[in-house]
Amino acid sequence: MKAPPWRVLGFESSCDETGVAIVELDDGHPRLLAQGLHSQIAMHQAYGGVVPELASRDHIRRVVPLTRQVMADAGLAWSDLDAIAYTKGPGLAGALLVGAGVAVALAAAIGKPTLAVHHLEGHLLSPFLSADPPAFPFVCLLVSGGHTQLMAVTGVGRYELLGETIDDAAGEAFDKSAKLLGLPYPGGPHLASLAEAGDPGAFALPRPLLHSGTLDFSFAGLKTAVLTQARKLGAELPVRAADLAASTQAAIVDVLVKKSLMALRDSGLKRLVVAGGVGANQSLRAALNEASRRRGVRVHYPELSLCTDNGAMIALAAAMRHAAGASHAQAPQAFGVKPRWDLAEI
Repeated sequence: MKAPPWRVLGFESSCDETGVAIVELDDGHPRLLAQGLHSQIAMHQAYGGVVPELASRDHIRRVVPLTRQVMADAGLAWSDLDAIAYTKGPGLAGALLVGAGVAVALAAAIGKPTLAVHHLEGHLLSPFLSADPPAFPFVCLLVSGGHTQLMAVTGVGRYELLGETIDDAAGEAFDKSAKLLGLPYPGGPHLASLAEAGDPGAFALPRPLLHSGTLDFSFAGLKTAVLTQARKLGAELPVRAADLAASTQAAIVDVLVKKSLMALRDSGLKRLVVAGGVGANQSLRAALNEASRRRGVRVHYPELSLCTDNGAMIALAAAMRHAAGASHAQAPQAFGVKPRWDLAEI
Protein backbone atom coordinates (compact mmCIF):
# COMPACT_ATOMS: atom_id res chain seq x y z
CA MET A 1 0.00 0.00 0.00
CA LYS A 2 1.34 3.41 -0.99
CA ALA A 3 2.35 5.69 1.90
CA PRO A 4 0.61 9.07 2.12
CA PRO A 5 2.54 12.19 1.07
CA TRP A 6 4.95 13.53 3.69
CA ARG A 7 4.99 17.33 4.08
CA VAL A 8 7.63 19.48 5.76
CA LEU A 9 7.70 23.22 6.44
CA GLY A 10 11.24 24.60 6.16
CA PHE A 11 12.83 27.79 7.53
CA GLU A 12 16.06 29.35 6.22
CA SER A 13 17.60 32.33 8.04
CA SER A 14 21.36 31.74 7.96
CA CYS A 15 22.35 35.12 6.53
CA ASP A 16 20.47 37.81 4.59
CA GLU A 17 17.47 35.96 3.14
CA THR A 18 14.40 34.90 5.08
CA GLY A 19 13.02 31.79 3.40
CA VAL A 20 9.95 29.70 4.22
CA ALA A 21 8.66 26.82 2.08
CA ILE A 22 6.67 23.60 2.10
CA VAL A 23 7.94 20.53 0.27
CA GLU A 24 5.91 17.37 -0.19
CA LEU A 25 7.53 13.99 -0.71
CA ASP A 26 5.16 11.65 -2.52
CA ASP A 27 6.38 8.14 -3.30
CA GLY A 28 9.97 9.41 -3.22
CA HIS A 29 9.31 12.35 -5.54
CA PRO A 30 9.75 15.84 -4.03
CA ARG A 31 7.42 18.66 -4.99
CA LEU A 32 7.50 22.30 -3.93
CA LEU A 33 4.01 23.25 -2.75
CA ALA A 34 4.66 26.89 -1.83
CA GLN A 35 7.48 29.21 -0.86
CA GLY A 36 8.10 32.75 0.33
CA LEU A 37 11.40 34.60 0.27
CA HIS A 38 12.49 38.03 1.44
CA SER A 39 15.93 39.35 0.51
CA GLN A 40 17.69 41.95 2.65
CA ILE A 41 19.91 43.22 -0.17
CA ALA A 42 18.37 46.70 -0.25
CA MET A 43 18.83 47.12 3.50
CA HIS A 44 22.49 46.07 3.53
CA GLN A 45 23.55 48.00 0.40
CA ALA A 46 24.07 51.18 2.39
CA TYR A 47 26.75 49.38 4.45
CA GLY A 48 28.49 47.57 1.58
CA GLY A 49 27.84 44.15 3.14
CA VAL A 50 25.74 42.20 5.62
CA VAL A 51 25.36 43.71 9.09
CA PRO A 52 24.61 40.70 11.36
CA GLU A 53 22.47 42.56 13.93
CA LEU A 54 20.34 44.16 11.24
CA ALA A 55 19.99 40.79 9.51
CA SER A 56 18.70 39.15 12.69
CA ARG A 57 16.18 41.90 13.38
CA ASP A 58 14.85 41.76 9.84
CA HIS A 59 14.40 37.99 10.04
CA ILE A 60 12.24 38.55 13.14
CA ARG A 61 10.05 40.99 11.22
CA ARG A 62 9.64 38.82 8.14
CA VAL A 63 9.42 35.19 9.25
CA VAL A 64 5.88 35.09 10.69
CA PRO A 65 4.17 36.95 7.78
CA LEU A 66 6.05 34.75 5.30
CA THR A 67 4.95 31.61 7.14
CA ARG A 68 1.31 32.68 7.04
CA GLN A 69 1.63 33.49 3.33
CA VAL A 70 3.19 30.10 2.53
CA MET A 71 0.56 28.15 4.47
CA ALA A 72 -2.20 30.07 2.70
CA ASP A 73 -0.61 29.60 -0.72
CA ALA A 74 -0.32 25.85 -0.13
CA GLY A 75 -3.89 25.67 1.15
CA LEU A 76 -2.80 23.63 4.17
CA ALA A 77 -3.69 23.56 7.86
CA TRP A 78 -1.10 23.02 10.58
CA SER A 79 -2.39 19.48 10.99
CA ASP A 80 -1.46 18.74 7.36
CA LEU A 81 2.24 19.14 8.15
CA ASP A 82 4.40 16.19 9.23
CA ALA A 83 7.52 18.02 10.41
CA ILE A 84 9.17 21.43 10.79
CA ALA A 85 12.71 21.91 9.48
CA TYR A 86 15.19 24.73 10.01
CA THR A 87 18.76 25.66 9.14
CA LYS A 88 20.91 24.80 12.13
CA GLY A 89 24.15 26.06 10.54
CA PRO A 90 26.51 27.21 9.32
CA GLY A 91 25.71 30.92 9.26
CA LEU A 92 25.35 34.03 11.40
CA ALA A 93 24.52 32.97 14.96
CA GLY A 94 21.84 35.58 15.59
CA ALA A 95 20.20 35.02 12.22
CA LEU A 96 20.17 31.24 12.67
CA LEU A 97 18.55 31.60 16.08
CA VAL A 98 15.54 33.36 14.56
CA GLY A 99 14.66 30.51 12.21
CA ALA A 100 15.49 27.87 14.81
CA GLY A 101 13.43 29.61 17.49
CA VAL A 102 10.36 29.95 15.30
CA ALA A 103 10.65 26.36 14.05
CA VAL A 104 11.03 24.83 17.49
CA ALA A 105 8.24 26.95 19.01
CA LEU A 106 5.87 26.13 16.16
CA ALA A 107 6.69 22.42 16.34
CA ALA A 108 5.99 22.38 20.07
CA ALA A 109 2.69 24.22 19.54
CA ILE A 110 1.35 21.81 16.90
CA GLY A 111 2.98 18.64 18.21
CA LYS A 112 5.29 17.92 15.28
CA PRO A 113 8.98 16.89 15.24
CA THR A 114 11.70 19.32 14.23
CA LEU A 115 14.46 18.47 11.77
CA ALA A 116 17.78 20.32 11.89
CA VAL A 117 19.32 20.84 8.44
CA HIS A 118 22.83 21.70 7.31
CA HIS A 119 22.70 24.79 5.08
CA LEU A 120 25.17 23.39 2.53
CA GLU A 121 23.32 20.08 2.32
CA GLY A 122 20.27 22.12 1.37
CA HIS A 123 22.20 23.69 -1.50
CA LEU A 124 23.69 20.34 -2.52
CA LEU A 125 20.28 18.66 -2.80
CA SER A 126 18.39 21.64 -4.28
CA PRO A 127 18.69 20.41 -7.91
CA PHE A 128 16.31 17.57 -6.97
CA LEU A 129 13.53 20.18 -7.16
CA SER A 130 14.48 21.14 -10.71
CA ALA A 131 12.78 20.11 -13.93
CA ASP A 132 15.84 17.93 -14.68
CA PRO A 133 16.69 16.32 -11.32
CA PRO A 134 19.90 14.30 -10.98
CA ALA A 135 20.31 10.73 -9.80
CA PHE A 136 22.90 9.34 -7.41
CA PRO A 137 25.87 9.05 -7.62
CA PHE A 138 27.36 12.33 -8.82
CA VAL A 139 30.09 14.90 -8.30
CA CYS A 140 28.82 18.12 -6.76
CA LEU A 141 30.44 21.49 -7.30
CA LEU A 142 29.20 23.47 -4.32
CA VAL A 143 29.83 27.17 -4.95
CA SER A 144 28.14 29.55 -2.54
CA GLY A 145 29.27 32.87 -1.10
CA GLY A 146 31.68 31.45 1.46
CA HIS A 147 32.23 27.90 0.20
CA THR A 148 33.81 26.25 -2.82
CA GLN A 149 33.93 22.46 -2.57
CA LEU A 150 33.90 19.38 -4.76
CA MET A 151 32.08 16.39 -3.28
CA ALA A 152 31.50 12.82 -4.41
CA VAL A 153 27.86 12.15 -3.52
CA THR A 154 26.62 8.55 -3.41
CA GLY A 155 23.36 9.19 -1.53
CA VAL A 156 21.66 11.40 1.03
CA GLY A 157 24.14 11.99 3.85
CA ARG A 158 26.94 10.16 2.01
CA TYR A 159 29.37 12.88 0.97
CA GLU A 160 33.10 12.54 0.34
CA LEU A 161 35.12 15.75 0.17
CA LEU A 162 37.33 15.75 -2.92
CA GLY A 163 38.65 19.31 -2.75
CA GLU A 164 37.90 22.69 -1.24
CA THR A 165 39.16 26.25 -1.12
CA ILE A 166 42.17 26.94 1.05
CA ASP A 167 41.39 30.66 1.29
CA ASP A 168 38.78 32.78 -0.53
CA ALA A 169 35.83 30.99 -2.09
CA ALA A 170 34.70 31.68 -5.65
CA GLY A 171 31.79 33.78 -4.41
CA GLU A 172 34.16 35.87 -2.30
CA ALA A 173 36.43 36.35 -5.32
CA PHE A 174 33.45 37.67 -7.29
CA ASP A 175 32.30 39.97 -4.48
CA LYS A 176 35.73 41.29 -3.45
CA SER A 177 36.78 41.90 -7.06
CA ALA A 178 33.51 43.73 -7.67
CA LYS A 179 34.20 45.98 -4.68
CA LEU A 180 37.63 46.80 -6.12
CA LEU A 181 35.85 47.87 -9.30
CA GLY A 182 33.54 50.15 -7.35
CA LEU A 183 30.45 48.01 -7.91
CA PRO A 184 27.63 47.97 -5.33
CA TYR A 185 26.70 45.15 -2.95
CA PRO A 186 26.10 42.33 -3.71
CA GLY A 187 29.09 42.48 -6.02
CA GLY A 188 29.00 39.10 -7.76
CA PRO A 189 25.87 39.63 -9.88
CA HIS A 190 26.95 43.21 -10.71
CA LEU A 191 30.38 41.99 -11.86
CA ALA A 192 28.77 39.28 -14.01
CA SER A 193 26.45 41.85 -15.58
CA LEU A 194 29.31 44.26 -16.29
CA ALA A 195 31.41 41.42 -17.75
CA GLU A 196 28.89 40.93 -20.55
CA ALA A 197 30.20 44.13 -22.16
CA GLY A 198 33.87 43.28 -21.68
CA ASP A 199 36.66 41.24 -23.28
CA PRO A 200 37.52 38.17 -21.16
CA GLY A 201 40.97 38.04 -22.71
CA ALA A 202 41.85 41.67 -22.06
CA PHE A 203 43.93 40.98 -18.94
CA ALA A 204 46.09 37.95 -18.17
CA LEU A 205 44.89 37.12 -14.67
CA PRO A 206 46.13 34.06 -12.74
CA ARG A 207 44.30 30.75 -12.37
CA PRO A 208 45.54 29.68 -8.90
CA LEU A 209 46.16 25.95 -8.31
CA LEU A 210 44.90 25.12 -11.79
CA HIS A 211 47.91 22.86 -12.45
CA SER A 212 48.51 21.76 -8.85
CA GLY A 213 47.33 18.21 -9.48
CA THR A 214 44.85 18.53 -6.61
CA LEU A 215 41.16 19.39 -6.49
CA ASP A 216 41.67 22.23 -4.02
CA PHE A 217 40.92 25.85 -4.89
CA SER A 218 42.52 29.20 -4.07
CA PHE A 219 41.11 32.56 -5.13
CA ALA A 220 42.90 35.01 -2.81
CA GLY A 221 45.72 35.49 -5.31
CA LEU A 222 43.25 36.32 -8.06
CA LYS A 223 41.71 39.04 -5.90
CA THR A 224 45.19 40.49 -5.33
CA ALA A 225 45.88 40.42 -9.07
CA VAL A 226 42.64 42.29 -9.73
CA LEU A 227 43.65 44.90 -7.15
CA THR A 228 47.08 45.29 -8.77
CA GLN A 229 45.58 45.66 -12.23
CA ALA A 230 43.00 48.18 -11.02
CA ARG A 231 45.76 50.29 -9.50
CA LYS A 232 47.78 50.12 -12.72
CA LEU A 233 44.80 51.36 -14.70
CA GLY A 234 44.30 54.30 -12.35
CA ALA A 235 42.13 56.94 -13.97
CA GLU A 236 41.56 54.60 -16.92
CA LEU A 237 39.75 52.05 -14.71
CA PRO A 238 36.19 53.33 -15.37
CA VAL A 239 36.55 52.85 -19.14
CA ARG A 240 38.28 49.44 -18.77
CA ALA A 241 36.13 48.15 -15.91
CA ALA A 242 34.06 45.88 -18.17
CA ASP A 243 37.21 44.26 -19.57
CA LEU A 244 38.63 43.70 -16.09
CA ALA A 245 35.29 42.29 -14.90
CA ALA A 246 35.14 39.91 -17.86
CA SER A 247 38.75 38.80 -17.33
CA THR A 248 38.08 38.20 -13.63
CA GLN A 249 34.97 36.16 -14.33
CA ALA A 250 36.79 34.14 -17.01
CA ALA A 251 39.57 33.25 -14.54
CA ILE A 252 37.09 32.06 -11.89
CA VAL A 253 35.00 30.10 -14.38
CA ASP A 254 38.08 28.51 -15.94
CA VAL A 255 39.24 27.16 -12.58
CA LEU A 256 35.79 25.90 -11.56
CA VAL A 257 35.21 24.12 -14.88
CA LYS A 258 38.62 22.46 -15.11
CA LYS A 259 38.60 21.30 -11.48
CA SER A 260 35.09 19.89 -11.94
CA LEU A 261 36.22 17.93 -15.00
CA MET A 262 39.22 16.63 -13.04
CA ALA A 263 36.88 15.48 -10.25
CA LEU A 264 34.70 13.62 -12.75
CA ARG A 265 37.74 12.01 -14.32
CA ASP A 266 39.33 10.99 -11.02
CA SER A 267 36.09 9.64 -9.54
CA GLY A 268 34.93 7.90 -12.69
CA LEU A 269 31.47 9.44 -12.29
CA LYS A 270 29.46 10.69 -15.26
CA ARG A 271 27.16 13.20 -13.63
CA LEU A 272 27.88 16.69 -12.26
CA VAL A 273 25.61 18.72 -10.00
CA VAL A 274 26.23 22.45 -9.52
CA ALA A 275 24.70 24.10 -6.47
CA GLY A 276 24.96 27.37 -4.56
CA GLY A 277 24.63 31.04 -5.44
CA VAL A 278 27.49 31.10 -7.96
CA GLY A 279 25.70 28.29 -9.78
CA ALA A 280 23.37 30.97 -11.17
CA ASN A 281 26.25 32.56 -13.11
CA GLN A 282 25.40 32.26 -16.79
CA SER A 283 29.03 32.22 -17.95
CA LEU A 284 29.75 29.30 -15.63
CA ARG A 285 26.68 27.43 -16.85
CA ALA A 286 27.57 27.97 -20.50
CA ALA A 287 31.15 26.77 -19.97
CA LEU A 288 30.06 23.71 -17.99
CA ASN A 289 27.39 22.84 -20.54
CA GLU A 290 29.91 22.96 -23.36
CA ALA A 291 32.55 21.02 -21.41
CA SER A 292 30.07 18.36 -20.33
CA ARG A 293 28.83 17.98 -23.92
CA ARG A 294 32.39 17.36 -25.12
CA ARG A 295 33.09 14.88 -22.30
CA GLY A 296 29.80 13.04 -22.59
CA VAL A 297 28.66 13.73 -19.02
CA ARG A 298 25.42 15.13 -17.62
CA VAL A 299 25.30 18.40 -15.68
CA HIS A 300 22.40 19.50 -13.45
CA TYR A 301 21.59 22.83 -11.83
CA PRO A 302 18.98 24.13 -9.40
CA GLU A 303 16.30 26.37 -10.81
CA LEU A 304 17.60 29.95 -10.81
CA SER A 305 15.10 30.87 -8.08
CA LEU A 306 16.64 28.19 -5.84
CA CYS A 307 20.31 29.11 -6.29
CA THR A 308 20.29 31.70 -3.51
CA ASP A 309 19.43 30.82 0.09
CA ASN A 310 15.80 29.70 0.37
CA GLY A 311 13.42 27.71 2.52
CA ALA A 312 12.65 25.19 -0.23
CA MET A 313 16.11 23.66 -0.11
CA ILE A 314 15.87 23.28 3.69
CA ALA A 315 12.46 21.60 3.51
CA LEU A 316 13.72 19.40 0.67
CA ALA A 317 16.86 18.29 2.55
CA ALA A 318 14.75 17.41 5.58
CA ALA A 319 12.28 15.44 3.46
CA MET A 320 15.03 13.52 1.64
CA ARG A 321 16.81 12.77 4.91
CA HIS A 322 13.57 11.50 6.39
CA ALA A 323 12.99 9.24 3.39
CA ALA A 324 16.56 7.92 3.63
CA GLY A 325 16.27 7.31 7.37
CA ALA A 326 19.07 9.77 8.04
CA SER A 327 17.19 12.76 9.46
CA HIS A 328 18.39 14.84 12.40
CA ALA A 329 15.04 14.44 14.19
CA GLN A 330 14.76 15.88 17.68
CA ALA A 331 12.17 16.52 20.33
CA PRO A 332 10.05 19.67 19.75
CA GLN A 333 11.60 21.42 22.73
CA ALA A 334 15.18 20.82 21.52
CA PHE A 335 16.97 23.99 20.46
CA GLY A 336 20.37 24.94 19.13
CA VAL A 337 22.36 26.30 16.20
CA LYS A 338 25.89 25.71 14.88
CA PRO A 339 27.35 28.83 13.23
CA ARG A 340 30.39 26.74 12.27
CA TRP A 341 29.47 23.29 11.00
CA ASP A 342 31.51 21.22 8.56
CA LEU A 343 29.41 19.27 6.06
CA ALA A 344 31.58 16.22 6.74
CA GLU A 345 30.34 16.20 10.34
CA ILE A 346 26.68 15.43 9.57
